[in-house]
Amino acid sequence: MSGPTVSFVSLGCPKNLVDSEKMLGMLAESGCAIVGDGGTADVVVVNTCGFLSASRDEAIGILRDAADQKKAGEIKRLVVAGCLVQRDGQGLIAEVPEIDALVGVNNRADIVRAVVGEKPKGRIGKASKQKSPTSSDKGGDGRTIFLGEYHPSSWAKDNKSDRSRLRLTPTHYAYLRMSEGCNQKCTFCTIPSIRGPMHCKTVPEIMAEARELIEDGAVEINLIGQDTTSYGQDIGYEPGLAGLLGELNKLDGAHWIRLMYAYPSDFTDEMIDAIAANHRIAKYIDIPLQHISDQVLKAMHRRVTHKQTEQLLEKLRRKIPGVAIRTTFIAGFPGETEDDFVDLCDFVRDFGFDAMGVFPYSSEPGTPAHRMKNPLPPSEIEARVGALMAIQQEVAFARAAAMKGRTMEVLIDDFGRGGTYPARHQGQAPDVDSMVYVESGDFDPGEFVQVRVTGHSDYDLKARPVSMGLPILH
Repeated sequence: MSGPTVSFVSLGCPKNLVDSEKMLGMLAESGCAIVGDGGTADVVVVNTCGFLSASRDEAIGILRDAADQKKAGEIKRLVVAGCLVQRDGQGLIAEVPEIDALVGVNNRADIVRAVVGEKPKGRIGKASKQKSPTSSDKGGDGRTIFLGEYHPSSWAKDNKSDRSRLRLTPTHYAYLRMSEGCNQKCTFCTIPSIRGPMHCKTVPEIMAEARELIEDGAVEINLIGQDTTSYGQDIGYEPGLAGLLGELNKLDGAHWIRLMYAYPSDFTDEMIDAIAANHRIAKYIDIPLQHISDQVLKAMHRRVTHKQTEQLLEKLRRKIPGVAIRTTFIAGFPGETEDDFVDLCDFVRDFGFDAMGVFPYSSEPGTPAHRMKNPLPPSEIEARVGALMAIQQEVAFARAAAMKGRTMEVLIDDFGRGGTYPARHQGQAPDVDSMVYVESGDFDPGEFVQVRVTGHSDYDLKARPVSMGLPILH
């Protein structure tokens, strides 16, 4: 007997996307039929993000829309999964009573039972830290709740493998999660309380997953985790990230292997050398710095100073020729003075990041920063975000103008429209960075093409093929 039809909504970051893809794979293997956007479904599953208040608001809005569908008889069941479930628990049901099941991040393997409405087995109540989390059924009203705390043995058994996913990304690129959770304890961050301490996949597991992704058509693999530079610390893998990059570099079929979410205080010379020396490792680093003022960095518990940050960035550019560096900052952290903000603006202007994002500070309950004094008014925070992005816009436009005439390799990302193909060069990650628009030619997504930059439009580059219609073969 076939299972119900399922419509799936995935919210949040690439790490959450991997969870969505894994849950979709489990649902498909169980006999559920997955329908696309706008399709008629028996069950709607929403995999939520709970990192920031804005993410929570977005999720609640989508859940209320799904609840309206249920009340209208358009769907039979509403299942909610992910970070917001782990963070808010049954409080979500109070806001959206139409929810039928909750699945926490540590109970991902229970998604099939949640979708089909099977009652959980085991003792009632939230699991303790001393025991493996068990599913629980609370309320006696027909709802199923699968919510447990992180425990190493259960996570390794049920969650550690991200293989057999039903991918939501285009065929030619994929995300590979190296680890889950974080040990850094930044004062503004909710991740440790939601995802737990850092727990890494082994090298053999990562390699097996990478091979599966390559066999599925991926020529670009983006390495993700809450803190990729700390890879291996919890499993006793002494070579660390540098050793893992060396192993991944041996894989045939992966043309770009990109490092995301690097933590600055743990970036070693060995890691830098590995990025520089291994030809499959993209010369690109996503390194969220969050601030540059020593006073603010200390309040954030970032374990790095202004001087150390500058030394690291200088070393990255010196030892990895042509490296593209992307970062993010938080504007308006409690106690951020005018002088602190001026230091940050000067730093952004002087260093000239290849790409940059800015988050307005969000005071999240349960974090140490939430209890800090001297909060800034929302209007001032938004003004500082705008000022920083205006500075970065000048930097980015100047860098784009300087690219004219340069020859580079790009990866075609989508089919062309009007003879123009969206693409990316090695220094551009999917979804978050600018694009290269290749004008003329005949290409398919996933092809590598040699192009020459002819100009730019704001952040994006314009280019034409060096050899018309002839992709570079790898």
